Amino acid sequence: MARYTGPRLRIVRRLGTDLPGLTRKIADRRPYPPGEHGQGRQRFSEFKKQLYAKQKLRYNYGVNEQQLRNLFVEAQRSREPAGLMLLRLLEQRLDNVVFRSGLAPTIPAARQLVVHGHIQVDGNKVDRPSYRVKPGSQISLREKSRNLTIVEESIANPALRYPTYLTVDENAKTATMDQLPGREDVPVQVDETLVVEYYSPRL
Repeated sequence: MARYTGPRLRIVRRLGTDLPGLTRKIADRRPYPPGEHGQGRQRFSEFKKQLYAKQKLRYNYGVNEQQLRNLFVEAQRSREPAGLMLLRLLEQRLDNVVFRSGLAPTIPAARQLVVHGHIQVDGNKVDRPSYRVKPGSQISLREKSRNLTIVEESIANPALRYPTYLTVDENAKTATMDQLPGREDVPVQVDETLVVEYYSPRL
């Protein structure tokens, strides 16, 4: 399944929760699913609850189905609870860290900065959005990229508070990962146990 590139607010309305990584828009004007029957009574089976929980992560972090499945397989092998580990692995993605550092307004915008070679990790250019940032690593902009309009505007008006695992220097436009992300750092309203229940019988 390819990465989603369609209307972002439509996904927010369908899943019934804000997805700050996907878009800054919120469904306050029409807080119900899109479509002819969107305002009708919504029935949620256990499978639908599990599916929606999984989709919240997939759309918020901008990963495709295979990427999310692979991360879950890795999370299952950890000594940590699989759901918590999955959230941690998603938070450690470079495109997400760039977003959470306030250098981009959304994760798709952060991904563009990474892919186009604007981002450095410990002084080295990294152009892979899925790169896993580790504690002690510093994220910075290349010298020629420090005054990009999208960066300046995002720093002036960050989408979210900085997470506890990052120390951000707005003047230098750098961020250092001080520790591994915790459950409290995840900005999406999601029950990760439902994601575990979704994937476990399918692997």
